[in-house]
Parts: sequence; structure tokens; C-alpha cells
Amino acid sequence: MAAEIVNPRSDSGPDDTHGEFFDPAFALHRGGKMEIRATVPVRDRDDLSLAYTPGVAKVCSAIAEHPELVHDYTWKSQVVAVVTDGSAVLGLGDIGAEASLPVMEGKAILFKQFGGVDAVPIALDCRGVDEIVETVARLAPSFGGINLEDISAPRCFEVERKLQERVDIPVFHDDQHGTAVVTLAALRNAARLTGRSLGELRAVISGAGAAGVAIARILVEAGIGDVAVCDRKGVVSAVREDLTDVKRDLAGFTNKAGLSGTLAAALDGADVFIGVSGGTVPEEAVATMAKNALIFAMANPTPEIHPDVAHKYAAVVATGRSDYPNQINNVLAFPGIFAGALQVRASRITEGMKLAAAEALAAVVADELSAECVIPSPFDERVAPAVTAAVAAAARAEGVARR
Repeated sequence: MAAEIVNPRSDSGPDDTHGEFFDPAFALHRGGKMEIRATVPVRDRDDLSLAYTPGVAKVCSAIAEHPELVHDYTWKSQVVAVVTDGSAVLGLGDIGAEASLPVMEGKAILFKQFGGVDAVPIALDCRGVDEIVETVARLAPSFGGINLEDISAPRCFEVERKLQERVDIPVFHDDQHGTAVVTLAALRNAARLTGRSLGELRAVISGAGAAGVAIARILVEAGIGDVAVCDRKGVVSAVREDLTDVKRDLAGFTNKAGLSGTLAAALDGADVFIGVSGGTVPEEAVATMAKNALIFAMANPTPEIHPDVAHKYAAVVATGRSDYPNQINNVLAFPGIFAGALQVRASRITEGMKLAAAEALAAVVADELSAECVIPSPFDERVAPAVTAAVAAAARAEGVARR
């Protein structure tokens, strides 16, 4: 492999830099997890003259005259930029741009593995909202979509909004919307399994960051009976005077019951718990939830409610971990969502497209429902085609498709 030339492996001896040679994670990451490969041969002078000069000049001139041809004669409509500033990486927090690269590489290979979409990891050494937006907007001509990743709240909301205003390709903050889509899909099936509709459920979300806000929004769009969101200070309510602009907006479309006070108080009689915050919910609070409760405790690596505790009170339990059933995993959503958007050259990803993705994802296992199967496995080969088709159809219906 070409990577071996510039970064030869040292598998024959210990890693003198880190002393971690025998850790398989370091062995796997040595030299990075991805590379660029050509899709056309360059075997001789004729190939070279077509792939590069002079043949390439004809294609450049055609695109200059008819800009829409860039989608047909370059990789633009098949590739996504995976962009971060390293400020909120997985459960590691603010570790910086360079330390975030292994995660961004991982995201890129998941795009390819699960959606057939090429992706390029881009870690930015800047933190200001306008700096990020300006930088990514200037890079945008090279890509068919922008996947924002691991940017801390509340800046992530403004980055996404401002960037989508600047560019005419989809901008999607996966920490928000990928999590929301998969959560909605699992909740639809869990409600169905227990003989209820979304409209009959009252949910409580622990966490008012990127994921919590997006989950609340998509649940309301999907017709949830009611949803209250809690931060460190309790229920996000219009009566509080310490709310940020994002939380004030959140209070405006959630908590129809007018709850206030602590998370534990909000859980009393609730049908659904959704955890995207970390921390621990006391068992005595869990015990006050309604019969046939649905508990989605998604913090990693330690769920807010341990599955052993959750199973005492809940009909369906989901986590963010791969070693328990019903994993709420973003990889179920973002590859297919981008594949569908790119397929029709969508200018953006709308709420309708996200709802369609959630419905398609839920439908994959609709005939196989059980307490341990309300969401497909990430390795279920039916997932990406179903989500891709649903998103493409929704993009056309909503008028954001360009073919």
C-alpha cells in the first residue's frame, strides 16, 4: 500500500512513542484508516492524456460553460466533507482538531461502508462560528454535502444554520439529526410493540445539548403527545429566567404540561425516558414512571440508567452501546440520508426528509418487533437502501431535489 511508503509499520517491535504497541486499537490505527484510490487507470501515455492534460481541459471548459456538469464529470455529487473543530469529540470533550482526526476518519469509513458514500475528514483549527462557516463555505465547491461533527453546543446550532444559508448543498450536524432520526425510529416501533401511538406518549429528555434539542424537535414534528427537556437545572420551562436563546426556543415548543422542577419530578408518570446527557438517574425516580415505560438511556460508555435497573420497570430498553440490544447508533441514519440527498442532488436536508428516514428505518424491522428488536442492527443490509430511497423521494416531494 502507498501508505506504507510514507508511514511504514513497526509491527516487528514495540511502539517507542506510546508504549502501546500491543493494544489492537493502536495497531489498527497505525498509518490511518483510509486512503484515496483512483477510479480510472493510468497505465500509459494515452491514459495520462485523458485523465490529465490535455483531455482534462475539455471537461474543465465544459463545466465552466455549464456549471451543473460538475456533478456528472467530477466526484462532487458522491463525496461529503466530515468537518469538526474538535470541541466535543465523542465522550472525550474538547480535545482539539488533530486529536479528533481518528474519529473523523472513522466517520468517513462508515459513510463508505454503510452508504457507499465517499467522505473526507476535515479538522479545523478555528473555533469562532463565523470562522468555521467562512472556512467550510469556501471549501464547499469540492463537495456534495457537509457533515458537521463533534462541534460543541450551542455553537453547533448557529454553525449549521449560517452555513446552510451560505451554501446550496446539504449541511447536516449528525450529533443532532442523526441521533434524532434513529431515536424516533426506535420510539415508533417501541410504541407500536406496546400497543400505543406516539400521540399517547409523554416523554422526558435528559440533556438540552445538540442531541436533546434535535430529538425534542423531531418528536414534536412526528406528533408526540408531550415532551419535556431537562438540563442540569431541571425542566427547560418558559418560567425560567436563565435560558439561552436555544433553550428559550426549546421551551416554546415543548412541555405543554407546564412542568417545572427536577428531572426526577418530571419522570413521575412519564411514558418515555430519553437520555443524552450522562449522569445517573436514581432508581427511585425510574420506579415512578408509567407502566410499560420505554427507557432509552444512550450515554456512552455508562448509560444514565443501567439496563439491569431499566428492565425492572420498562417494556423496552435501548442504549447507545453495541453490547446491548436496541443500540441507538447514528450509523443507521447518516449514510443513507446523505446517499439519498446526493442521489437527487438535494440543496438541503429538510425536516420532511428526516421524518422519512425515521419512518423507513422503523419499517425495516416492523414485522420482527420484540422487546430486544425495535431498531435494526447497523449491519442489516436492508437499512441503507431503505433510508436512501425514502430520503430521495422526500427530497423530490419537498422541492429540494435538482434531478
